Amino acid sequence: MPLLEVEDLRVAYGKIEAVKGISFTVDAGQVVTLIGTNGAGKTTTLRTLSGLLKPLAGKITFDGEVINDIGAHKIVAKGIAHSPEGRRIFPRLTIAENLQLGAFLRKDTAGIQRDIESAYERFPILGERRHQAAGTLSGGEQQMLAMGRALMSQPKLLMLDEPSMGLSPIMMQKIMETIEELKSQGTTILLVEQNAQAALSLADHGHVMEIGTIALSGTGEELMHDESVRKAYLGED
Repeated sequence: MPLLEVEDLRVAYGKIEAVKGISFTVDAGQVVTLIGTNGAGKTTTLRTLSGLLKPLAGKITFDGEVINDIGAHKIVAKGIAHSPEGRRIFPRLTIAENLQLGAFLRKDTAGIQRDIESAYERFPILGERRHQAAGTLSGGEQQMLAMGRALMSQPKLLMLDEPSMGLSPIMMQKIMETIEELKSQGTTILLVEQNAQAALSLADHGHVMEIGTIALSGTGEELMHDESVRKAYLGED
């Protein structure tokens, strides 16, 4: 049984339907990516899965339970963590405080401390600057912090929205290597990413979204070699 099953999901902003009946699954331990142009409905899909938006219709099943009408904080408690587009860190709080906020539902003080230390091991720059205000970090460092914070809830599913957006090539590579490392450790990831090449090379499965629908699905490898995907998203003629 898939860890996440999305069936005929429809989401609207007022009268405008942004997601028009999409279906896909994510199995435990997989990386699944949604690619597509701006306005395709990728971010809306993630926001709905994390309880920030209410679906118009369809069914979201996570870990065997329908979660359509559950509040966002309860969805975190069930094991879905969302690292949003634009990072949304707390700029005036320190790096350490941002990470602690990621564990706000946990009570295991020793485990929280251990996970903070492992975030510093994964991203040494965060450890070096742990007492600095998060707003003083570069874009790439803020992205590391956003990912580190999302992992603090010990999620069964980690959703990453545009983790490489606006980053230098070196920082982007670091973020993609981190996603690859998390995958090798068995973390289940749903990835929305503008850089289709990077996303598909990491993904077990991919879905191409166009104007609120899924236009094409396949393994990461299949989509990388699909002619229409290469032309539209990989910048090849």
